[in-house]
Amino acid sequence: MNTQAEATGQRVVAVVQARMRSSRLPGKVMADVHGRPVLGRMLDRLARLQRVATVAVATTDLPDDDVVAEYCAGRGTECVRGHPTDVLDRFHVAAERLGADVIVRLTGDCPVIDPGLVDTCVLAFLEARPPFDLVVNRLPWSRTYPIGLDTEVFSGAALEVAWREASEPHQREHVVPFLYENPDRFRMLHLEAEADYGRYRWTVDTAEDLELIRRVYAAFGEEDTFTWRDVLALMQREPSLVGLNAAVVHRTHRDVDPPGS
Repeated sequence: MNTQAEATGQRVVAVVQARMRSSRLPGKVMADVHGRPVLGRMLDRLARLQRVATVAVATTDLPDDDVVAEYCAGRGTECVRGHPTDVLDRFHVAAERLGADVIVRLTGDCPVIDPGLVDTCVLAFLEARPPFDLVVNRLPWSRTYPIGLDTEVFSGAALEVAWREASEPHQREHVVPFLYENPDRFRMLHLEAEADYGRYRWTVDTAEDLELIRRVYAAFGEEDTFTWRDVLALMQREPSLVGLNAAVVHRTHRDVDPPGS
């Protein structure tokens, strides 16, 4: 990771949202994957980003998430704490604290996130003329990249508007919906893969997902330098891996956690 992005005059910050409370797999971000937690595997991969000034974690201010903050402190990763369910507010706090002009939103349950793909999304945002407010590589109604590679890049100005105006629960919890639900107000670019790989599921929401991720890392000798295309090739060689979590139903962008969760 370097400050190459800052040559444009814009400070780009990646913010990884992570918390211990999960309705389907509590504690998933700290679940072990061959000696490192899910979140640690992800942060290790994101350390190779070339177009981001820094990577930070945004967790909650609940006692449950002290372990997340302590883990970040132990590895020297910036950690911002905030509202348990108003994740939009949590991102706003993080962006202000980190002096971000551009924010990359990532979720802490994606331990095979590809830094090269994240950099591609950031570059598309930075080079666009006229500029975009939002660059994504998936939308709730249109996905060609596997689940678990999700990247959303947006301007601090767009975040500010969403933070002030978003009122629906799903817009507060999932951060970005206010932007793509108002296409008349925000200019968006949706990057798509060369083919449809949206059926693949490489995130961690359930025990089945975690087992798949562990097998992926085992297949690569427990190292983390593989790319998303390497994982795709592995799945195509060993289709039984796909079956491990094929029955898991992915949450929609309108699903929200119940109050107090």
